[in-house]
Amino acid sequence: MDIDKKILDDESVEKLTALKNGYVLEIVEKYTKLCKPSKVTVITDSEEDIAYVRRLALKTKEESKLNMKGHTIHYDGYYDQARDKAHTRVLLPKGKKLSKHINTIDREEGLKEIEEIMDGMMDGKEMLVRFFCLSPLNSRFSIPALQITDSSYVAHSEDLLYRSGYGEFMNLKGSKNFFYFIHSAGELDKNGCTKNVDKRRIYIDLEENRVLTVNNQYAGNSLGLKKLALRLAINRSNNEDWLTEHMFIMGIKPEGKGRTTYFTGAFPSACGKTSTAMIPGQSIVGDDIAYLKIWDDGSCHAVNIESGIFGIITDVNPVDDPLIHKCLITPRELIFSNILINDGKPYWLGMGCETPDEGKNHSGLWKRGNKDAEGKEIPIAHKNARYTIRISELENVDPKADDVNGVQVNGIIYGGRDSDTNVPVAQSLNWSHGVFSGASLESETTSATLGKEGQRAHSPMANLDFIVVPLGKYIENHLKFGKSLSKVPLIFSTNYFLKGEDGNYLNDKIDKKVWILWAEGRVHNEYEVIETPIGFIPKYEDLKVLFHSVLGKKYTKDQYERQFSLRVEKLLSKLDRIEKIYSEEEVPEEFMNHFERQRRRLLEAKEKIGKEILSPFDF
Repeated sequence: MDIDKKILDDESVEKLTALKNGYVLEIVEKYTKLCKPSKVTVITDSEEDIAYVRRLALKTKEESKLNMKGHTIHYDGYYDQARDKAHTRVLLPKGKKLSKHINTIDREEGLKEIEEIMDGMMDGKEMLVRFFCLSPLNSRFSIPALQITDSSYVAHSEDLLYRSGYGEFMNLKGSKNFFYFIHSAGELDKNGCTKNVDKRRIYIDLEENRVLTVNNQYAGNSLGLKKLALRLAINRSNNEDWLTEHMFIMGIKPEGKGRTTYFTGAFPSACGKTSTAMIPGQSIVGDDIAYLKIWDDGSCHAVNIESGIFGIITDVNPVDDPLIHKCLITPRELIFSNILINDGKPYWLGMGCETPDEGKNHSGLWKRGNKDAEGKEIPIAHKNARYTIRISELENVDPKADDVNGVQVNGIIYGGRDSDTNVPVAQSLNWSHGVFSGASLESETTSATLGKEGQRAHSPMANLDFIVVPLGKYIENHLKFGKSLSKVPLIFSTNYFLKGEDGNYLNDKIDKKVWILWAEGRVHNEYEVIETPIGFIPKYEDLKVLFHSVLGKKYTKDQYERQFSLRVEKLLSKLDRIEKIYSEEEVPEEFMNHFERQRRRLLEAKEKIGKEILSPFDF
């Protein structure tokens, strides 16, 4: 390798050449010359190497120790607190076309721009060369991933969130079949945070299975294996015969039945994804990203590609989230980000106790009443503040969380959020209708969300921000996937946010456990259903028993009727909204036919029953 030994020492060269992979050497050499670090350190799977990264994060002050053993705090900077959608772009070669919702830039133009920004960007800094694996090791799901970064925080985070993959690269035997990610936090301020956020860029190159990302530290922008790898895997899976989804994987365990039934679930932000995956008494395999493949027996298997959780910490408290909260207040390797620290102790929004009036947070030194440059009062912590831990730290981790074969998926949940349209839970008529339901997901804005309250954002499969292939191709791949299965998972839709005329929710937070257990029972043919124009819904008698046995609650016919009545005009309006979006895409005819079929079923039921709102007792 044509790199000065003062920058890349013999030990690191030996670690690289042992892989016998010329493509890896080519990448490291190219970006060392471009970014011009003062030192390059190659990290293997050894505990000694990984411990070096932890120490380096403290040395560079990207992280600081807290009072609790193993806990550290990291700050991303005041203007680097979330995914940067505007500057996340797919590099589009001339002549290629993508859906209009995908943010693109001409590939040649984008590469020229970002490489100019990267030129000399690591001057005076240490470049870390990391090797990871997306999914359990030595699995048919496995995708090796090379991460090059000058951020020890990024490298440390990935140790918590992903499986070490130096050995996986050895097994490649020189193949180029891996993803790679080049990241630089850029120039840092006195707090160890990125300074030049105006030059933040996240460019996705599908031609080379790589992402180039600069001038950021927030994990959604900087950690290659997180949402950046999600986009690369969506591209790969949609050109093959499997699915890459923004889904949790959980084991549902009905009491007294001695079984675990595995479900995946896709929910847009603020629609109940985490709270569903962490329902008491159930087990968790993963909370964010899943690969789904067709197994030898024709069933659907899924793996969590991660081994950790990068979770939102806002509102985590001992009452609503006892398992996670316990992890956050006991010794273990854990990174907090963008919360308040006072006297070595962490504080965050909604933690369920009194918080100090001063300390250090994402804005720097903070006192209650402080305002930012725009005149907005700065809260004690950012609402998107996070914690990073290994999933194995959770008491409810499923024993198959690291199984190379994944888990057999028998149910899929698509969860939306609206106050006046969809029922709390329904089963799709078949796989194709389930794909239609998932691709029609909407999330309603609330008073806690930017924008006007009550507006509905379309989010197919809760994955819109990450789909880098034409929307029609993405949907077609889902339809084909189901047709290739001989053991087809049932598909359900949920809506935990239905309100009555008085503006109050018709469901309690804990009711979701009943909806999920009913869905699990349907997989095993334990409950009869009512067929309606939108799908199969539960019978009152079954829910009445479940509410009593699971929650110790009385469930009345009036509650059931209010929750499971079909609001025909609202459902027709939704069909119109979603159909308009897809009419501008090249979408399979099989999918588009569902609009007219469901519209016709609703109108026929309305005419037959003679009401605008159809009671479940009418069917």
